[in-house]
Amino acid sequence: MPEEVAERASEVWAESDAAEFCALLSERGKGAPTVEHIRTSIAELLTATATTGIALLPIQRRDEGDFIGYCGLIIGRSTPEEPEIAYELFQRAHGRGYATEAAGAVLDAALATGRKRLWSTVGAWNTPSLRVLERLGFERDHVATEDNGEVVWLTRSLP
Repeated sequence: MPEEVAERASEVWAESDAAEFCALLSERGKGAPTVEHIRTSIAELLTATATTGIALLPIQRRDEGDFIGYCGLIIGRSTPEEPEIAYELFQRAHGRGYATEAAGAVLDAALATGRKRLWSTVGAWNTPSLRVLERLGFERDHVATEDNGEVVWLTRSLP
């Protein structure tokens, strides 16, 4: 697959990403946060990255330069030694290999840090995301029931 997306690692997040990030989160169908709330969240992400070295990065397509989502590592439900891979893309970007490409780049970066294992948690209903993770070598560990439904926990040993 040709590389079509580029994570802006040098810029990480820009204030201009806030409106697009709001639009992305609104696709979840649970309302849209305010742009100011997202600007605060971006500042918190940058602070956390400076502290832990773990980051979520914006994803934009190389040729078009448009923001289509995010991908990276989070501590989330795991630990800094075994972080969780997370990604979310606009629905218009689904089915084009962008999530697989971005998550693959994050796996390579995690491997370069010497980490031995990554986790991911995905709603049991999210078959496309489960397929992406399985393509990347993640295996199901267990299923838990949470407030928002069943969540599949997957893990991937590195290398």
